[in-house]
Amino acid sequence: MATTVMTSLPQFNGLRPKTPSVSPVQSLVAVQPMKLHGKGALGARCGFIGSPTNLIMVASTSLMLFAGRFGLAPSANRKATAGLKLETRDSGLQTGDPAGFTLADTLACGSLGHIIGVGVVLGLKNLGAL
Repeated sequence: MATTVMTSLPQFNGLRPKTPSVSPVQSLVAVQPMKLHGKGALGARCGFIGSPTNLIMVASTSLMLFAGRFGLAPSANRKATAGLKLETRDSGLQTGDPAGFTLADTLACGSLGHIIGVGVVLGLKNLGAL
């Protein structure tokens, strides 16, 4: 008389596979934890604060915010003319800053500072200096 052995394959239901039931034979065998090799996709770099990339980004963003705040760059209340001179105008935006630096100016100057910083970092990485 021939006996057939049926093995069940794990089935995929949604995002997580159904956990297979533990057979009595598997419960007798000691299961060793799986060792991970390398850091994988979620490896953390803890040395980022003070790195050259961080210093470049902080410096470029700070310089751009400084330029916008103290009138060296165009802002909502200082428009640039055809000769690149800055003229004071009333933008109608509410601000509590004595120089008239608004939230829109902060976001615009911060974004431009980040763009400049990313350009510097990518350029230096391409040259091999970073």
